Amino acid sequence: HRGPRTAQEEILCAFFAEVLDVPSVGIDDNFFALGGHSLLATRLISRIRTTLNAELGIRDLFRNPTVVGVVEKLKDGGPARPALRAGTRPEVLPLSFAQQRLWFLDQLEGASATYNSPFAFRLHGTVDVEALRGAIGDVVARHEALRTVYPTVGGQPRQLILPVEDARVPFTVEPCAEEELAERINAEAFGLFSLSTELPLRVALFTLGEGESVLVLTLHHIASDGWSSGPLWSGIASAYRARLAGSVPLWEPLAVQYADYTLWQHNQLGEILDEQLTYWRDLLGELPQEMALPFDRPRPAAASHDGELLEFHLDAQLHAELDALARRHGVTLFMVLHAALAALLSRLGAGTDVPIGTVVAGRSDQALDELVG
Repeated sequence: HRGPRTAQEEILCAFFAEVLDVPSVGIDDNFFALGGHSLLATRLISRIRTTLNAELGIRDLFRNPTVVGVVEKLKDGGPARPALRAGTRPEVLPLSFAQQRLWFLDQLEGASATYNSPFAFRLHGTVDVEALRGAIGDVVARHEALRTVYPTVGGQPRQLILPVEDARVPFTVEPCAEEELAERINAEAFGLFSLSTELPLRVALFTLGEGESVLVLTLHHIASDGWSSGPLWSGIASAYRARLAGSVPLWEPLAVQYADYTLWQHNQLGEILDEQLTYWRDLLGELPQEMALPFDRPRPAAASHDGELLEFHLDAQLHAELDALARRHGVTLFMVLHAALAALLSRLGAGTDVPIGTVVAGRSDQALDELVG
């Protein structure tokens, strides 16, 4: 273990440790060997960009996964792209690229629960319903994305951020028998959202008896992702504590909102997006529209999204071997498993002329040969 020798190395060691949630990191420790993955890598790169005003790509971190390696790579890099800041907003606020995709699917397929993100918690003890209702209102007031609807203007979707006083979250409180609970939770989780007119959030509290209840909160993916649950629940918890004490949460105003990110994204990434689209169209243009896999039943005309979960377990030795394979080729465990799935589908008849390693992991086929050999 070697500790930091310079101020820059000290900052980077602190960033590595913070993102990986470990006590400390040495300058030779491998980010991915310590549990890093692509999402954590994105967070690390964001911290480096914001604090050190330096640009580092995901690929750069894969190839230089230590503090020493990052320091050397930063010597070659240019200044970071402009930081995300709040600015003047246009009258018609566009959707982010991710929101455009979800809005398009909603228009193409019709309202669907496919992109619902439900949470259900069993609560022990008495719930102050009005304090909880107020806490959720506090969080919705704080985060514009939770009080945004997506109407169409001139054939194009827009973000319409509702004033706090108009953003009323559907909040129901109903008694429920234990034997009915699963069915009621499913009904909440699979309820549809009208993106053009309804907030992308609803809440239901099922009271089961003395001191027992279940809180169900359902978000639409257009307003949330995997990282959103952290600030969402910490915000609700702190606001609920404040409401129980007869006050409101004393939060500092957010420096930026999702709408600010949307404008920054369009300004900074528009040209890059065009290049990426051209690249992938050229690479994947000759592929068939669907994989020629053997089916055990007729393919429906429209996807139903019905499915089942199949649970299986990997023993510790196999997991360690897969992890070692990933480290040996400078990829994540997810990328190895994704490549394995692609190899399996190829063997079942979904072969293509495009190298699987190129499509799946952006690597040579050497790692895939080793994986399936």
